[in-house]
Amino acid sequence: MPTNLAIDDSLIQEAVRIGHHKTKKAAVTIALNEYIQRRNQQKIVSLFGGVDYEPSYDYKEQRKRK
Repeated sequence: MPTNLAIDDSLIQEAVRIGHHKTKKAAVTIALNEYIQRRNQQKIVSLFGGVDYEPSYDYKEQRKRK
């Protein structure tokens, strides 16, 4: 899907340079994928402390069973 965006050219050039990308499109695609991945990771981190666990569960004992 063709899209026209007004993006700071110096940012694009820097992304192409440090990422060793061959094209601007490649740099933008990687950047968007990394952005999405980062946002999804933040959703997971927000769950820390919110998941209930069984206080009597002994993970060390469970490992011995194998």
